[in-house]
Amino acid sequence: MIELGVNIDHIATLRQARRTYEPDPVWGAVEAHLGGADGITVHLREDRRHIQDEDVRRLRELTHIKLNLEMAATDEMVAIACRLKPEMAMLVPEGRQEVTTEGGLDIVANESRIRDSISRLADAGIQSSVFIDAELDQVEAAARVGARVCEIHTGPYAEAFHLKGRDARSPAVLAELEKIRTAGAAIVGLGMRFNAGHALNYFNVQPVAALAGVRELHIGHAIVSRAVFVGLREAVGEMKRLMREAAAAPHLYA
Repeated sequence: MIELGVNIDHIATLRQARRTYEPDPVWGAVEAHLGGADGITVHLREDRRHIQDEDVRRLRELTHIKLNLEMAATDEMVAIACRLKPEMAMLVPEGRQEVTTEGGLDIVANESRIRDSISRLADAGIQSSVFIDAELDQVEAAARVGARVCEIHTGPYAEAFHLKGRDARSPAVLAELEKIRTAGAAIVGLGMRFNAGHALNYFNVQPVAALAGVRELHIGHAIVSRAVFVGLREAVGEMKRLMREAAAAPHLYA
């Protein structure tokens, strides 16, 4: 059954705007869990722009839900992950000037470094994931370095969906969806878990949720944005309903 991992980074973004103590990401994680989230994702960035080290520690100690720690493949971040032991650590590219993650990890160009990070995580009993573009050479490289999970970057699909007026049958949208489908099939064929995420929202999520083999979607900004108006439990519950509706009737989105 398809699962939903809720990224709560932007709860911390709101807190950091005032450099205060509220809203609390731990409270957000509990509310998301009560709304039906299967996991919580946070990105501990090197510049600590939103989630802080103490947030990750408290999430690990105080919540009872699967924790996915997004991070750069650096010695500092691997050491933090090995100490806190999230259920999954997802390696992502990171740029200091970017507003959010702008593309997938280039494993092909950095196989040695990423293999070493994954090996250290595995030794600590942590499942490794890599956030990559829907490119077959990156999928194959992910398998070579020992990744257990590949999360396909859905940003290009989401952008096409928006630019084409939310027309799910637009050739541009279908072309991007087909790239995700092809990459997902390759991931499953190589024995890895197929996840997807980035810029998914209440309008574009169902065609992705209906793809064969996709196990988990990671969604943050859209859910936190809706939660401002309806509350986090309801926002999470509605996203989960849309995902499961699509996964149960994939022929409607083929």
